[in-house]
Amino acid sequence: MKKLLVALAAAVVFFSCKSNGDNAAAIESAKKATIDSMNNVSAIKQSVIDSMNHVKGRRHHAGASGQEGYSDAAMTAPAGGGGGGDVAAAPAPAPAPKKKGWKSWSHTAKGAVVGAGAGAITGAIVNKDHLKGAAIGTLIGAGVGAGTGAIVDHKKKKNGQ
Repeated sequence: MKKLLVALAAAVVFFSCKSNGDNAAAIESAKKATIDSMNNVSAIKQSVIDSMNHVKGRRHHAGASGQEGYSDAAMTAPAGGGGGGDVAAAPAPAPAPKKKGWKSWSHTAKGAVVGAGAGAITGAIVNKDHLKGAAIGTLIGAGVGAGTGAIVDHKKKKNGQ
C-alpha cells in the first residue's frame, strides 16, 4: 500500500510539472514587454531632450540677433513653420506595478506550497514514523495542490483574466 501511495505521489508530481512550459513562455513574454516598454521610454526621453535643445538653440539665436518680444509660444513652434503638426507623442502610461511576494505567484505554485505544508503536517500526525509520514504527505500534498492550482490557472487563462 505504501509503495502504491509513493508511486501515485510521484506520478502526480511529475504530471503537475508538465505545465512549466506555459509559465516559461509567459515569463519570456513579460520580459519582452518590459524591454519594449523601457525602449519606448528611452525614445520618449530622447525626444524631449531634443525638443528642449531645439528650444534652447532658438532662444540663444533670438538673443544674439537682438530681437525683443520673442514669445515662448513662438519658441515652441516647430522649426518647419506652422502652428502644429509635429507634436511629441504623449508618454505611454506606466505599467501596473509588479506584484510582490505571495501575490506574484501562480495558483499552481501557491497550491503546491500549501499542499506540501498541509500534507507534511497530516502525514506526520497520521503515520507512526513521523518523518516518513511527513515526507510522503509532502509529496502527495504538493502534487494535489499543484494540480488544483493548475486547474485554476487554466480556467483563469481560458476566461481571459
